Amino acid sequence: MSDSAPLPPVRLHPEAELARDALSTPLLSRAARLARWAGPDTRIDAGGGLVDEQLPAAAEQLGLSGDDATAYAAEAWRVAVDTGLVEIVDEEEGTVEAGAELALLTGGAPHDVLAVWLGALETVLADASVPDLDDLVDAMDEGGEVDLSQLDWDPEAEAEFLDGVLGNLYLLTASEDGPGDGPVPLPALAASMIVPSDMGEPTNDVLEQVSDAMMRLDDQFRLLDPVGLVEYQPVDEALMADAEAAEELPGGIDDTDVSRYGMVRLTPLGLYGMRARLLEAGFEAPAVGDLADKGADALLDGTATFPQAAAQTETEQWLARRESLAAARELLAAARGGDAGAPLRRLRCQQALSLVGPEAEPALREVLDDPELGGLARVWLTETGFPDVPAPSQDLVFWLTVDTVAAQLAAEGNSEELQALVEGLAAQHSGFFAAAWRVDHPATADVLEAMGRLHPDKKVAKEARKAAFKARSQQGG
Repeated sequence: MSDSAPLPPVRLHPEAELARDALSTPLLSRAARLARWAGPDTRIDAGGGLVDEQLPAAAEQLGLSGDDATAYAAEAWRVAVDTGLVEIVDEEEGTVEAGAELALLTGGAPHDVLAVWLGALETVLADASVPDLDDLVDAMDEGGEVDLSQLDWDPEAEAEFLDGVLGNLYLLTASEDGPGDGPVPLPALAASMIVPSDMGEPTNDVLEQVSDAMMRLDDQFRLLDPVGLVEYQPVDEALMADAEAAEELPGGIDDTDVSRYGMVRLTPLGLYGMRARLLEAGFEAPAVGDLADKGADALLDGTATFPQAAAQTETEQWLARRESLAAARELLAAARGGDAGAPLRRLRCQQALSLVGPEAEPALREVLDDPELGGLARVWLTETGFPDVPAPSQDLVFWLTVDTVAAQLAAEGNSEELQALVEGLAAQHSGFFAAAWRVDHPATADVLEAMGRLHPDKKVAKEARKAAFKARSQQGG
């Protein structure tokens, strides 16, 4: 992921709902219970963890039993300390008390609760990048130091790999053509990090790397599930046993059995958490609703790269806060301009105006003579059913055509829909290119070049390229 390109907008649940989800996650709820349980007799070691003899009592307090009970209790305590639910009073004595953050879980605003949960998430993500305990013990030398070279473990690389996987999961969740709230197969997620996009049939070496990555991710997602970042269906234990016997996972995965190889999805809380982390890392990660209280210029620019459904939802929220006539005037004013982004702004303006009621009529009639807005005003008035809409001049028709194609180019690139539009324009107007190159629009030459690139008929494409050359010469380029 590049931090220079905006990510797809996400639809977040209300913060109050997310805060309730955070409080109910197994890990944060356990951490809070231990923070309330801690007292004057609670003792910690030099690293801030509970001393070994108190771990069974902590596990009992949490209602945990079994071989992993004390390990779960230790993890919950570590989260309590890291998030400020517990504060260390005296490091030498190893005493603690309830921290200031504990009160936020019951008396704070939803945003306060989510801030505590984000702290818990960071602790778990750090733990998820650490090798298995048995591997650490094996790599420890006589002096008690861990030999990282023996582990074949690069802490930074491991953290970056996990961040990359979670980033891809975020993209899949946010993309309109992705699975949305549905789960993603673990093999597909692992392959997204390892298999080059231009590779045909993966080599055995690449398949082995994918298998190794799946096993690492299986361990990591098991850790990330209790904090509420993901919902995870682990790799089938029987499958893992078979894989160990064969020394590797099978390279070809039958679609009918894909769920046995692990399934993962970001929860609504996880989507919120990932977006918070991406913003912190400098990514542009919009959320639907962010623009509702901003001006029309921010709305049109901000939704310029949104998929259609997200742009409409954002616009509906923006319009809900405004009176229709005033909103229409503000949108039209923001749509003006001769810069490269103006055609797409006008397209988004036209789409926004389609959601405005007939009471906006005066605003549209006011711009009928405007060279940049008169065309879309006539479209709106006609489609809304108003009479007495003046016919556009030939010049205005061609200007609006160039503006529309320029907007579609900016929004979709060389899409099939745009190719169909280009073919239709050339077919409907016999002298289209002879007139189009004269259009006084900043994007005329670019639009004609695109038409020459997209039209499948070589003769028509050649006409378009000639017209583009004339347009560029006329514009002094």
